[in-house]
Amino acid sequence: MTAVFLEHPSSLEHETGPHPEQPARIVAIERELERRGWLGFERMSSPRVDRSTLTRVHPESYVAAIERFCEAGGGNVDLDTVASRGSFAAALHSAGGAVRIVELLLGGEASVGFSCHRPPGHHATVSRAMGFCLFNNVAVATTHALERLGLSRVMIVDWDVHHGNGTSDIFHSSDRVLFVSIHQSPLYPGTGAAADVGSGPGEGYTVNLPVPPGTGDDGYGSLVEHVAVPLAREFAPELLLVSAGYDAHREDPLAGCQVTEAGFAGMTRSLRAVAGELDVPLGAVLEGGYALDALARSVAATLEVLGAPAAARDDADGIAAVAAAARGRLTQWWPSLGC
Repeated sequence: MTAVFLEHPSSLEHETGPHPEQPARIVAIERELERRGWLGFERMSSPRVDRSTLTRVHPESYVAAIERFCEAGGGNVDLDTVASRGSFAAALHSAGGAVRIVELLLGGEASVGFSCHRPPGHHATVSRAMGFCLFNNVAVATTHALERLGLSRVMIVDWDVHHGNGTSDIFHSSDRVLFVSIHQSPLYPGTGAAADVGSGPGEGYTVNLPVPPGTGDDGYGSLVEHVAVPLAREFAPELLLVSAGYDAHREDPLAGCQVTEAGFAGMTRSLRAVAGELDVPLGAVLEGGYALDALARSVAATLEVLGAPAAARDDADGIAAVAAAARGRLTQWWPSLGC
């Protein structure tokens, strides 16, 4: 088995003008990875997502509306979200890359994978583009795994600095998807309160872990190691996915957290270790990250750990207060956190 990196040149055709979510993000990442010999990852071109796969999450009427909007030349979908003539094809490949990663992982053709496309996806709801996102790539891939590839349980860890409101909404009432989001609060889009734990049969399966501005490697790392990892052990997912945003980096202009490349590597190491322990595949899908050099270095740090043998994270500093508080409030649904 191998480590795979999914990409497609259409990501550069999603023109956004003077906007933080720009084609230069992909250029910076690929330049850094090329400098490092691609860290042993096999590069693959992503397909367009199959329309029927996409419409398991997004209604055909919404997909067609985005298609028409882009064919007409695009413009502002909302105040933050921009599309161009090339954006629809880019979005199809962005979702297609996430789906293909899942297929390769579950088919035994890859051990780990990273889908590196734009536009990102985790803010897109069932029928609304927002937060730079058109289609919810990780939700489309997760739904494909559940509905077409025979899985019963998928876990998503979203470490983008902004709450993954779209992913949360899509799986809010499901007990088949454990969604864990670490995000700065207060911050756009204003969702993701700790008290929001899902609804109906999905109560307890939405795990929001808001952190204050200034939170760095220790806080983020402890939330993954001491909350997400034991949750994975108790939930026993058959697939582990990461919504890998890098805008919690201390150099990022859109937020106020202080994570470094070492922090992203540490979170990856924790998830890589528990995935190995549970013998489940691990894949990541690019979300945010707008300081170009920091984004490129952080993706490289993630891939360096993903492509290496699983190893335990060194957590010599113990559990951070933010993680201890989260464990305390979540034991109602996840008894193992009280141990």
